[in-house]
Formats: sequence, structure tokens, C-alpha cells
Amino acid sequence: MNMRPLLLATTLACTAFAGLAQANDSAAPSKAVPYQYGMPLHVAKVVSLTEPPTQDCKVITADMKYIDNNGKPEEISYRKLSDACSFQN
Repeated sequence: MNMRPLLLATTLACTAFAGLAQANDSAAPSKAVPYQYGMPLHVAKVVSLTEPPTQDCKVITADMKYIDNNGKPEEISYRKLSDACSFQN
């Protein structure tokens, strides 16, 4: 059996998948926009809220990923007290 067509097809398939993966990475928002007081957000749906883990009660920078009213994914960063403050007296 001739292996050359099989190897060629496998190589082309791997190249196509790598191209799709790079296209999906470049479509994602690259950096969260820092929130400024009074900035309109127009949030239709919150996708995720993340913050760095900490044991100390302090101000941290958290991120929110959301879908705006036009269906476009957005990401914003904001300052808040860490969740550890809820458990400390």
C-alpha cells in the first residue's frame, strides 16, 4: 500500500486544524478594558467573573466577561475588595 497519500492527507488535516485554532485565538478579545466611573456597559449577559485568589482582605483587580446588547463579547477589569474580606472580622 502506498503511504504517501495517507501522510499527505494527515499533514493537510493537521495544518487546517492549526489554522482554525489560530483564527479562534485572534478573534477573542486580547485585553480587558479598565472600568472608569460612569462608563456605559450595556450588559446583556454575564459570562464569567474572575479574581486572583488571596487570603488577605485587600483591593484587587477582577475581570468580568460579558455579552453586550449587540451580542458582542466584551471583557472589563475593575477594582474591588477580595472575597476574603467577607470572612474576616
